[in-house]
Amino acid sequence: MITITVNSETGYNILIGKGLLFSCGNSIREVARGQKVLVISDTNVAPLYAQAVVDSLAENGFESDLFTFPAGETNKTLETVGHMLDAMSEFGLSRSDLVVALGGGVCGDLAGFASAIYLRGIDFVSIPTTLLAQIDSSVGGKTACDLESGKNLAGAFHNPQLIIIDPDCLSTLSERYFNDGIAEAIKYGCIKSKTLFNRLLTENPVDFIEDLIEECITIKKNVVENDFRENGERMLLNFGHTIGHAIEKYYNFSEISHGEAVGIGMVVITAAAEQNGLLEIGISDKITACLKLYSLPTHTTIPFETLADLAFADKKRRGSYLNLVLLHDIGESYIYKINTSKLESFFNGGL
Repeated sequence: MITITVNSETGYNILIGKGLLFSCGNSIREVARGQKVLVISDTNVAPLYAQAVVDSLAENGFESDLFTFPAGETNKTLETVGHMLDAMSEFGLSRSDLVVALGGGVCGDLAGFASAIYLRGIDFVSIPTTLLAQIDSSVGGKTACDLESGKNLAGAFHNPQLIIIDPDCLSTLSERYFNDGIAEAIKYGCIKSKTLFNRLLTENPVDFIEDLIEECITIKKNVVENDFRENGERMLLNFGHTIGHAIEKYYNFSEISHGEAVGIGMVVITAAAEQNGLLEIGISDKITACLKLYSLPTHTTIPFETLADLAFADKKRRGSYLNLVLLHDIGESYIYKINTSKLESFFNGGL
């Protein structure tokens, strides 16, 4: 088993190892302050893993209940959060009890947010079951839901007590959603690790999956420890996300997945940087080639004017400025501050 400790505000451990889900109650007992646990999952994941989690909790003396919500980003809403809060109250969770988020990024974000605001904050443990959640969204303390105007616009910083990552859960993912997570791994390679990027170009990630998970988490851990509240370096983790979130919003959080949209965003932003003389020509081609290895899309037909309007709602905007994440090279990233009035010129290569 691999243990990674994150030291940001309230510290916590991340456990990585095959089979950990089925003994999760042992690990949860070490961090729990109370006896009641509400397991929150979705309609895709609950039939696969919820009973094993509930059984392990019972073996370790917990009283537990299960709340299941409809799967999908379209249900990442304040309404769903409200249903979760009602379930917490009806089960009688106190401030010493906790929630277990069992599922992908949507589940983790929603259950974490509900935990952050129920009784002004109770503990939660994350058991991410998708590659994207294991390497990215479960780590760092960001919790959120979407609003009609954009993605993750309502939320809170709320660290888990523990994250339990079982790579065996990935065996039930479809190829599309495994590759959805690979898009985020490619992002980590682009912003911080040329070695990781090159491995994804030349090796099958299934063959080094635990190394992949550990390296991505370590990159994010180091960034988050330096900038928990996202005032500087943590913005680098959003490479490809400004355009990616706009694409997701355009499709009303359906048709295209988060990783697919981020992949397109990485290519679009990098190509624009090349056109403006901010980056050596050819880097966007390398990213495109890597994405295509995993059947991930690399372009969009959405008019830029539409994407720009949607991007203005992005959390990375500060007043009349937008913080874009650009590359010096694969593995080297930086923040480029641009006035929103110049955004169209930037994407047309005319700065």
